[in-house]
Amino acid sequence: MSNLPAVTDDTFDTEVLKSDKPVLVDFWAEWCGPCRQVSPILDELNAAHGEKISFVAMNVDENPVTPSTYRVTGIPTLNVYQGGEVVKQIVGARPKAALLKELDEFIA
Repeated sequence: MSNLPAVTDDTFDTEVLKSDKPVLVDFWAEWCGPCRQVSPILDELNAAHGEKISFVAMNVDENPVTPSTYRVTGIPTLNVYQGGEVVKQIVGARPKAALLKELDEFIA
């Protein structure tokens, strides 16, 4: 799938909630077609903007606790966490330009 670092239910608190910078979590699954569409876009955004915002991926089938905690009911869901809180949620696949616009406040 994507080349983003994986987070799990066990590592979520440390890697996402306690991060010093904003973290975008891509909630995805192997069987999800739109997830496959957005994956290469996130890889590109990570390469271009990874110093300002971290990009990680969580397989919802292998890690059911965290998606349930944050009421992730559809995938792909992209949640941006800052200071331990969800500060933005993007549900569904979007083109690169739309994602850049949604993430502008974190990457500008």
